[in-house]
Amino acid sequence: MLTSFTSQNSDDVDAPALTDSAWYEPVSKAERGAFKMTITTIGLDLAKSVFQAHGVDESGATVLVKKLHRKQMLPFFSKLAPCLVGVEACGTAHYWARTLAAMGHEVRLIPPSYVKAYVKRGKSDALDAEAICEAVQRPTMRFVPVKTVEQQAILMIHRARSLLVRQRTMLANALRAHLAELGFVANPGIANLAKLAEQVMADKNALPAYARTALEMLIRQIMTISGEIEVLDRQLTVWHAESEASRRLAAIPGLGVITATALVATVTDPDQFRSGRQFAAWLGLTPRQHSTGGKTRLGGISKQGDRYLRRLLVVGATAVMRHIKDKPTPMADWIRKLLEKKPFRLVSVALANKLARIVWVVLTRKEAYQPYAHLT
Repeated sequence: MLTSFTSQNSDDVDAPALTDSAWYEPVSKAERGAFKMTITTIGLDLAKSVFQAHGVDESGATVLVKKLHRKQMLPFFSKLAPCLVGVEACGTAHYWARTLAAMGHEVRLIPPSYVKAYVKRGKSDALDAEAICEAVQRPTMRFVPVKTVEQQAILMIHRARSLLVRQRTMLANALRAHLAELGFVANPGIANLAKLAEQVMADKNALPAYARTALEMLIRQIMTISGEIEVLDRQLTVWHAESEASRRLAAIPGLGVITATALVATVTDPDQFRSGRQFAAWLGLTPRQHSTGGKTRLGGISKQGDRYLRRLLVVGATAVMRHIKDKPTPMADWIRKLLEKKPFRLVSVALANKLARIVWVVLTRKEAYQPYAHLT
């Protein structure tokens, strides 16, 4: 049975931490394994090996402060009555959310930046767990939907592909710079670099022996990584063909297989956003506001949210501007009017914002993209 905690330093934030024995009375063998406390909400600070739990009852009083090792997690929560569990959205949060939800608990994931405001003082696992417990109870708190295993698997392909593309770019830049040192210059683009490298390597007298050895290694690495990227692209194409939502998104200008699959795998529940503008703001494609005294001040885009999705949308919007700006379509007319008074990059971000709103409409209505439906 839980004992009430009384201390002369109960209001002192710097009071020494309580030991486990201060929270519980001795129980008989028959009572062991059964939790006598009434826990309604738990804040859980995740880690690799040592976890921290902070529980409160209906009145908000602290009834649990416990450190758990990884092997203790499942037995501990399996004995608890179903309750609300708050967790910071991190690398392993979706796995634990699915695991605890299968035991009957209601699990909510909170962005770490929203939890930070509830940390009273200092930094420790116990303080973080307490802050999570407090944040998860707020009625206006925003939560992260739990992803399925399939969604996480597709996002792993995207993250691995993005890493490989960066590595290939680094190798290509190194190869281009080394060739330029010896007087061989290629036009922009990895295809032009490949042609130049093939021509230089074909001439046995064009390069010193030591330089040839180093450059051949770079070329082999580029070819190997390119092959791995193609394998991941084929995997995404297969999943894209099986996903109806991804196929609908691919019909939107500027969205191909890569962007469509990334959006579907990331956005678990599009109905959580009230409007397309809120969805664009979640992606960081709306101006950052710094208003006060009735004066509205708008800066650059907030760059909050998923950087990967934002980059894909901006790159897609840039491609759209280069291909349809001279065509007689409503979107092309809108782009031309903006380009008359705004810089190219600003217009591309504005178009990315528009594409994000279109994505939200297609996902929420579950309809095919119809750009000129309102004109008929």
